[in-house]
Amino acid sequence: MKTLVIVTHPNLETSVVNKRWVDELRKYPEKYTIHELHKVYPDGIIDVEQEQQLIETHGNLVLQFPIYWFNCPPLLKKWLDDVFTYGWAYGSKGGDKLKKRKVALAVSAGIRKEDYTKEGRYRYTLDQLLTPFETTFRYCDADYRSFYAFYGQENEPGGNVPGMEPDPAQSALEASARDYVKFVDSL
Repeated sequence: MKTLVIVTHPNLETSVVNKRWVDELRKYPEKYTIHELHKVYPDGIIDVEQEQQLIETHGNLVLQFPIYWFNCPPLLKKWLDDVFTYGWAYGSKGGDKLKKRKVALAVSAGIRKEDYTKEGRYRYTLDQLLTPFETTFRYCDADYRSFYAFYGQENEPGGNVPGMEPDPAQSALEASARDYVKFVDSL
C-alpha cells in the first residue's frame, strides 16, 4: 500500500525545505500520496470521514510540517483533534484504525541542531519537543517510527550560481530530500 504523507504548511510554494521534500516525493506517485491540508481545507473545516477513509486506504502515515513555536502548525493540531476520534483511532468500542500502522514525522526545524540540545539555546532536544506526537501515536496503538528532521538554514540563500562554489545549504537541502525518501521507504 502507498504511504500517505499529510503535509501541513500554510504556504508550501514559498517554503524552502518542505516544498523541496514534496517535490522529491512527487517523483514517486506509485509510492506516496501527498495530501496538503492547507490546500484541501483553506477554511480549516475538516471533513473527518474523508480524512479517516484516506488514512484507512493507505499503509504508512507520515506527518510533514515546519516547527511552529516548538510545535506543529495549528491546522495539523486541529486535524489530529478532529480526525483521531474515539471509536476510530482509540477507545474500547472499535478505535483500532491506527493500530500497528507505521507512523512517523518529518519536520523542518529552521533552527540549528546545536540549539536543540540540553546545553543549547532552547534547552530541549527536538526529540523531547516532539514527544506529544509519539505519545499520541502510542496511545492509538500505532507503530511510531520516530522523525526525520532538517535543522536550520531554511532562510539561508540557496541555489548555485554558475562559476561559483556550490552553496553548502543548498547541497544539504538536496541531500536531505533524498534522505527523506529513504527514511519514508524504511518505515
